Amino acid sequence: MQAVARLFAWRRWWPEPLALSNAQKLKAGVAALIAILLTGAVTQLSVGHAPLLVASMGAASVILFVLPASPLAQPWSFVGGHLVSAAIGVACARLIPDVTLAAALAVGLSIVAMATLRCLHPPGGAIALNAVIGGPAIEAMGFSFVVAPVLLNALLMLLVALILNNFWLRHPYPRPLPAPAKPQGTAAPRARSTVTEADIAAALRDHRELLDVTMDDLEHVVNLAELNAHRRRLGDIRCLDVMTRGVSWVAPDTPLADAWKLLKSTGQRVLPVLDADRRVIGMVALSDFIQRLDARDLASLRTRLARRLKRGGGQTVASLMASPVDAVRDIAHVTELIPVLTGAGRHHVPVVDAAGRLAGIVSQSELIAVLYEGALAA
Repeated sequence: MQAVARLFAWRRWWPEPLALSNAQKLKAGVAALIAILLTGAVTQLSVGHAPLLVASMGAASVILFVLPASPLAQPWSFVGGHLVSAAIGVACARLIPDVTLAAALAVGLSIVAMATLRCLHPPGGAIALNAVIGGPAIEAMGFSFVVAPVLLNALLMLLVALILNNFWLRHPYPRPLPAPAKPQGTAAPRARSTVTEADIAAALRDHRELLDVTMDDLEHVVNLAELNAHRRRLGDIRCLDVMTRGVSWVAPDTPLADAWKLLKSTGQRVLPVLDADRRVIGMVALSDFIQRLDARDLASLRTRLARRLKRGGGQTVASLMASPVDAVRDIAHVTELIPVLTGAGRHHVPVVDAAGRLAGIVSQSELIAVLYEGALAA
């Protein structure tokens, strides 16, 4: 009885809120409208006979424009799922006289085929069913139904999805395959230190159900969750609260010798490089000068550096600086520094104001001190 009560508990049936703003909902609807309109119009001009659109394109538009990051929305899943399912549906319609049995087999076989060929796409089940019960017009088309309108519709919808997702909805589409796992010690830096990529992969295997999310997206969500946990523990600490103010800087046309003298006189390890509007366009660090030295030269570091600066007398900071650089806003929470400062070779981050002008610099050591204090207070 308890199991039955849990099954029919009203909270289990209540829909979860969608993580979409009203603007995103409207844009997705308009994108689907444009895609269906253009696909139908171009198909009519190309084929000139009914059916101009297959019904599964309506369902596919929901996935393409609302869930473009889903594995089920990627180009091979979308196009391959339609082609495989349409071909199976036509074959079942032609080989099995009983319509109900043909429809059931078409949908069941299409699911198995799509899963096996790694092109699982839910509207594929609809197109398999459509090929069986679509009526005399589709029956007369035979396997040409797979090419036009199915393949033609799918290619046109894919073209529109590529354009609208990338240039209007600002969704990167298609999503690239996840990079292969790197050996221990060379993994890409993360803001978290406890949950690894291997942990997430193991959790997905143990879950035993297909989640409509990519590995990268799930990893990103876990990363954001840990950043939010840091934020809750640290309280409202902003970058402007921990940054070093009044730092010296150089222009891109500053001679290297002058930049070196400024580093020595100020004791800074890095110099922001600013344009005429005091916006950060690069960074030059003490390590940049040292890396330029010839390791085969047995002379002292000071001698080699002096010789290098003299030999490159006409060179400016622009030839040595790292550019572009990631900057953070002064009002940003200090946790936003974590993914930036865990990047390879990053030890300092410029902090800018609302106008994008330099306000200060935060170093790794300053961030570590804040995190350590937060850990003690937890």
